[in-house]
Amino acid sequence: MGQHQSDGHHSQGSSHANHASDGHHETHHELGFWRTYVFSVDHKVIGLQYGITALVFLFIGFTFMMLMRWNLAYPGQPIPVLKHIWPYFGSAVDWIRIHMAGASASTFAQESLPDGALDPTFYNQLGAMHGTIMVFLGVVPLAVGAFGNYVMPLQSGAPDMAFPKINMASYWSFLPGGILMLLSFLLPGGAAQSGWTSYPPLSVVSPGQTAWLIGMIFLITSSLLGSVNFIVTIVQLRAPGLTFFEPGKRWFGFPVPSQSFPFFVWAQFVTSFLLLLAFPPLEAAGVLQLMDRVAGTSFFMPSGLVVSGKALEYAGGGSVLLWQHLFWFLAHPEVYVLLLPAMGIVAEVIANNTRKPLFGYKAMVGATMFLGFMSFIVWAHHMFMTSMGTVISAFFQTTTMIISIPSVIILTSLIISLWGASIRFNTPMLFALAWMPMFGIGGLTGLPLGLSATDIPLHDTLYVIGHFHYVVAPGTIFALFAGIYYWFPKVTGRKMSEKLGQLHFWPSLLCMNGIFMPMLFQGMAGMNRRLADGGAAYTHVQHVLWMNELMSWSAWILALAQIPFIFNFFRSIWWGEKCGDNPWQATTIEWSAPSPPGHGNFLAPPVAYRGPYEYSVPGQESDFSPQFLPDSALAAKPAPAAGKA
Repeated sequence: MGQHQSDGHHSQGSSHANHASDGHHETHHELGFWRTYVFSVDHKVIGLQYGITALVFLFIGFTFMMLMRWNLAYPGQPIPVLKHIWPYFGSAVDWIRIHMAGASASTFAQESLPDGALDPTFYNQLGAMHGTIMVFLGVVPLAVGAFGNYVMPLQSGAPDMAFPKINMASYWSFLPGGILMLLSFLLPGGAAQSGWTSYPPLSVVSPGQTAWLIGMIFLITSSLLGSVNFIVTIVQLRAPGLTFFEPGKRWFGFPVPSQSFPFFVWAQFVTSFLLLLAFPPLEAAGVLQLMDRVAGTSFFMPSGLVVSGKALEYAGGGSVLLWQHLFWFLAHPEVYVLLLPAMGIVAEVIANNTRKPLFGYKAMVGATMFLGFMSFIVWAHHMFMTSMGTVISAFFQTTTMIISIPSVIILTSLIISLWGASIRFNTPMLFALAWMPMFGIGGLTGLPLGLSATDIPLHDTLYVIGHFHYVVAPGTIFALFAGIYYWFPKVTGRKMSEKLGQLHFWPSLLCMNGIFMPMLFQGMAGMNRRLADGGAAYTHVQHVLWMNELMSWSAWILALAQIPFIFNFFRSIWWGEKCGDNPWQATTIEWSAPSPPGHGNFLAPPVAYRGPYEYSVPGQESDFSPQFLPDSALAAKPAPAAGKA
């Protein structure tokens, strides 16, 4: 495969961008505000747009969760403060519904918070939208859209993404989808209330689902546009010296990964293929379910369906299980869409702060590719309750156990990388170190769900929620926080405060476990999920109900723990400690660019002269040998004088 190839137009533009100081001003004129900050084609601006938007959506999804946690801890009790302001908000929603949507007069405030307590229907809406927002509008856009867009081209030595306008279109498909999701609360019937999985027939007959489906079509289109761009950029625009595989070497017939790419780039590369191949089935399924709702088709609606004693007028003959197959064919690779960028970020932070090369780099890359492949053939372990045959069940159980192996390889390599290191315990490293046991708990608790004998009694209990959240919340968000603190100096030229970072980290670590660990115990006690009263009506779980208050208070304290981060983030943009282009003394190519990078990213086209993690190399005076410096620029350690040790 060629290196740093592109069509002539892009090559010419890149050349001018990289040599703007040579007087080629005619190729780069000043852009106005809208083209610079709103409809920008610069991958760095688009990465920041994704990042800020995703953080806002994470805040909104977290707020939904805090409302739900009140009802779980104190079912039927009015929500303090909110009960006084909710009628005014409800009146505004009613006005919108009447004048904008043409709906008849309604009482949104009384429907959603009667007497100040959360209504079960509104609870279901918050639950469905919390899951959708956190996964599709929060974590994935932050992990892929923000970090992938900003960092990956810099680490690859590319001047920009391969298709800048498609990159812009990706963000402007994402944002309308997210806005539509939120506006669905204002529509007659409210937002979707069928869970983030949207199983039919409930999702076909319940109100609010149409806006959810249209929003998902926008979000999926955004991911497809971005994934194509990422793949082409890594293949075609990488710097000279960056190669995928070592020539002539093979493992069991497969090519051996070279040690030139940073692990983060490999993670984004595999993630892009997951998005490209797994999202189209769900987009097709979303269109079909939309047709079931608005066009009278019956792709997912069975015959003779009766709801509340009334037969529904659908053609019938559809399959509810077809939706589950199409949804989980996306949703299981989606787990690794969350995890792989997180693993890439943690690998970068650990290598930098241990001042050592990553242990087992080639095995980690091979495990990443195997993980991506295996993620496509384990989806039906979410469907053991559908009475699948024993042969099929055994197949998916076996593949589920196999897919745990590459995750263990990556996690073990990161842990061994710590051995014998002189670790720098800065804020990025603390989040990276905490990520490892949190991800380990998430992975280990998933093993019982991969075996039908244990999954059947645990299915639809809070054990599933605890497992999934250990993977997605501390198991992904901690890595994203590590990345924010680590690359913030590259984006702004300033460092975030270490004291505020520690004040953010320690309460977050304690509270994350305070929220999700009790869920595992409640699930093993048999408490079902999606109960608006937190299981208060169930006799067999009375002995674990007290955990609802513990989890809820942990969630609210976790919210307070984010205040130092928010203050630190915005304060540091303008008043943080100024730093140079490479404040962490890192080795990968992005640290050769100015901080913040300008148009074209680099002052001169970069070249990779060695691997990305050349730390503490014997014979070198410095403890880091940057990938972007030739051997002649590295100072050798002076030889000891004769007769001296």
